[in-house]
Amino acid sequence: MTSFTHFNAQGDAHMVDVSGKEPTHRVAVAKGTISMSPATFEMISVGGSKKGDVLGIARIAGIQGSKRTSELIPLCHPIALTHVSVLFELDSVGCQIICTATAETTGPTGVEMEALTAVQVALLTIYDMCKAVDRAMCMNNIHLSEKRGGKSGHYVAPKL
Repeated sequence: MTSFTHFNAQGDAHMVDVSGKEPTHRVAVAKGTISMSPATFEMISVGGSKKGDVLGIARIAGIQGSKRTSELIPLCHPIALTHVSVLFELDSVGCQIICTATAETTGPTGVEMEALTAVQVALLTIYDMCKAVDRAMCMNNIHLSEKRGGKSGHYVAPKL
């Protein structure tokens, strides 16, 4: 692709017309991390937060965020999601939590933005729930890991 699709020939922003595209099964996987102090990591790992199950709440927030992507990103199409999952992996060596979100649909446009939004909202929720004990938490490496379906085919991100 040689140009940005969200601008017309005059350079004005517009929502891409997907009416002529065939519906296909589409899947996007996004990943990101949040790093924190060892004490914060331990509190999350053992469920010691006064606000409750941090990762359970962050999972629901990520799923909810994916469903609201078109409300947050101005030129995204509203998409009928058929499946969203948000998973967490705890890395005790790095004192970080790795979030992986998968979004799926059958339609004329992809779900990359929904998967990316799910990751970011889940990580922001972890930050929000733990900021009273660790304001130095840092979200990193939020990226599209893989996408399948559609005209552009299969994409797998290079290893970071």
